[in-house]
Amino acid sequence: MPTTPTAHAPIEATPIPGLAEQARALADAGGGSRALVDATLERIEASQPVLNAFRCVLGDDARAAADAADARLAAGERGPLLGVPVAIKDDTDYAGQETRFGCDGTFTPATEDAELVVRLRAAGAVIVGKTTTPEIGQWPITGGSFGYTRNPWHTAYTPGGSSGGSASAVAAGLVPAAIGSDGAGSVRIPAAWSHLVGIKPQRGRISTWPDAEAFHGLTVHGPLARTVADAALLLDATTGNVPGDRHRPPAPAEPFAAAAQRDPGRLRIGLALNPPWVAVSRRLDPEVRAATVRIAETLEGLGHEVVARRVRYGPVGAIFMPRSMGGVGGWVGRLEDVDAIDPRTRENARTGKILSPALRLARLAEHAYAAWIGRTFRDVDVVLAPTTATPPLSVEAIDGLSNMDTDRVIAGACPYSYPWNVIGWPGVNVPAGFTATGLPLGVTLLGHRDDEARLISLAAHLESAERWDLRWPGDDGEGAIAGVDGGRGARATA
Repeated sequence: MPTTPTAHAPIEATPIPGLAEQARALADAGGGSRALVDATLERIEASQPVLNAFRCVLGDDARAAADAADARLAAGERGPLLGVPVAIKDDTDYAGQETRFGCDGTFTPATEDAELVVRLRAAGAVIVGKTTTPEIGQWPITGGSFGYTRNPWHTAYTPGGSSGGSASAVAAGLVPAAIGSDGAGSVRIPAAWSHLVGIKPQRGRISTWPDAEAFHGLTVHGPLARTVADAALLLDATTGNVPGDRHRPPAPAEPFAAAAQRDPGRLRIGLALNPPWVAVSRRLDPEVRAATVRIAETLEGLGHEVVARRVRYGPVGAIFMPRSMGGVGGWVGRLEDVDAIDPRTRENARTGKILSPALRLARLAEHAYAAWIGRTFRDVDVVLAPTTATPPLSVEAIDGLSNMDTDRVIAGACPYSYPWNVIGWPGVNVPAGFTATGLPLGVTLLGHRDDEARLISLAAHLESAERWDLRWPGDDGEGAIAGVDGGRGARATA
């Protein structure tokens, strides 16, 4: 396990240029990727004993890719991300590396790149490493046999999960942007708890190949970045399909980066504070509620109309559970050493097997459920909701708990996100400020099918007023208090 910090506090992040800015600088200079990548690798190495954001660092590969990018830049070639360092989550195949997905044990290295990696390489990106994730992406806390991944805003807390390593790396300025995946909020939750923009795109927007779909259609890849423009640029670079993909949405009418630059027009936004049903207490933390209402007021100040709405989520859990637990079971079936994983994971896999007769019905019910949720958009363009019900949890919040008690903590903290995975529609988390003790909060803009462009445009409009990109961990902004009680996150779920 990595060295535990002796004092829990915000790290002193070194601000770095964003994804688009780095790409422009390299193109203007005709090179410089190797220096940029070397500096990135140095930051990662220095941060690992505290943040533990990377499962593996691809130093030799990254340096070779940077040298190749410099040669291409010097020859006059240009690309959207040519020479820029990024990170991927360790649920994604990278040829020659293991895909552990948070699990311990013996693994055979991947023989081919996932389609996501193929597209990143085609855009010119330099992949510097694979980021940490909890076992099979099950929990909103990133920890496991590899130790805890910590939140740069306060290291006693998780950056969220399951894309916690990617979120921690971007929030700390180790890389300008990273890829995560989202099967029940696993991009949006860590974005909320790490002060980032996180996009869950329409199902199929980014290929999941070599899987025709992931977790029976629940899980998609998505970008994490500090700005809407950077997240949109990374989404553009990774958008697309292969013939074997089960889900192939229509091509976007314009680049998502273009949507981030245009006015969204005056929108009618439904403020929905009610969570979907979960079998535990679902108390919305007062600071989260206040932050969500404040963002609604900011949107009104920007000229949008905000109306109160109660989303009728219906029996979404019955549609979600067979697919989610079946997905866990499918991944466990790939493992070479099942005894090496957490007993809670094995229990979830058994639950997936028990629920397997309901899987076909759950898939068939999706279409009716999407129509049900779609009624929300009869008189609003976008739904605004809290991303989580609580501020970030302690890194130790689920340690030693039974499966049932783990589920209680998770469902109490993160009940909001999973319905949009069931229907496959897009959502964008944006930062919503901080608690009184300096912990990040987020809200999600939720859209109808294939409506990423509208959400991105609205998020960029909000960013122009909020300017969340100016805040970094450890800066002197109001609320970044080093001595915050390390147990607050666990108490928030009580």
